[in-house]
Amino acid sequence: MAPLPSPEPSQLLATEAVLEARKLRFELNRVKLPMGIEGRFGVIRHPGASLAVPVLDDGRVVILRQYRFAVATRLLEFPAGTLDPGETPLGTMRRELQEEAGYSAERWEELGVMLPCPGYSDEVIHLFLARELSELSEAPAGDDDEDLEVLLLEPSELDAALASGDEALDGKSVTAWFRAKQRLGL
Repeated sequence: MAPLPSPEPSQLLATEAVLEARKLRFELNRVKLPMGIEGRFGVIRHPGASLAVPVLDDGRVVILRQYRFAVATRLLEFPAGTLDPGETPLGTMRRELQEEAGYSAERWEELGVMLPCPGYSDEVIHLFLARELSELSEAPAGDDDEDLEVLLLEPSELDAALASGDEALDGKSVTAWFRAKQRLGL
């Protein structure tokens, strides 16, 4: 995958507050930025994640309609998940594709990385294109707190949903779909 640009060093002067949550950590830091300005900055520390655009042999895409508490609505999203400790981005994605969508894939292509919220989070999401899919015999289990529906859409249906705004898509899925379409020649 394409690496992120080389970081410009800032100087951490102090960590003033920390709040630990299930998959992330919130820090309030006093920092001296590369241009010399000092300030207080909140940052969400995230272990990273992976997302796949799964494409069936007939060209339809596997996408989820998932309830998201923070925005109190259901969004269209591609299967994705947080990296577990010691897990590779591809390992995470193989697991999540099975757990959330009920598929496995034989062919994986890297689509690079994306930074969903760099103004306040260090999360990096690794994007993949998953092909040569096989449906698992058991229905996807998902996590206990996941409320999701597996959908199979024609690329034109997904494009129409994006263009109309009738269905909400999250940013990581929009970015991944844009990159996947280029790879697929759509």
